[in-house]
Amino acid sequence: MGWDVRRGALAALMLVLALAGCSADAPQSDPAGDGYATTTTAQAREFNQELHDELLALLGEDQQERLGDGPLNDQERTERLKALVAEHGWPTISRVGEDGEDAAWAIAQHSDHDPEFQAHALDLIREAVEAGDASPGNLAYLTDRVAVGAGDPQVYGTQVGCGPDSPEVAEPINDEAAVEAARAEVGLAPLADYLAEMAEICAQDQ
Repeated sequence: MGWDVRRGALAALMLVLALAGCSADAPQSDPAGDGYATTTTAQAREFNQELHDELLALLGEDQQERLGDGPLNDQERTERLKALVAEHGWPTISRVGEDGEDAAWAIAQHSDHDPEFQAHALDLIREAVEAGDASPGNLAYLTDRVAVGAGDPQVYGTQVGCGPDSPEVAEPINDEAAVEAARAEVGLAPLADYLAEMAEICAQDQ
């Protein structure tokens, strides 16, 4: 089994969470006509408890299914995240907390069936990181995920699967000489440490 979700903050989240209703916030404007909302800075930084709770509930479903509890319903979660993003914009840390932003990212990470939305989510996360309101590590993982989906080289080497003898990087790393600096810049552990951790996980999956 491949491993593409960071351990740590996500692993600490509860798998079973109460599903909250949609936010009562009014939909924001869509001046570009692309189906996605825009928000003002003040709106983007106002904490939304209901949105936070729903994102964690969606992540709980995702993680339960990936532990073998029922079939994967990634498409349903993607469609729900798309609707939430259209209504609220990207769920930033100030809007839904670090765990809520992690949850939104994880659902986007598992939206391989919808590369257009995945690429759009990547753009939104990049903007939020530039504003100091999203995880650079999440941006790194989704950057590699989108690249691998398109058959392009990775930047950070995050997309790794379990080979017969050792972990295997899904696609070549674009600049192996610069990968450690790139990983350090977004707060990721050295690639050798990551691969060693992956080797332990792969061994458990065999």
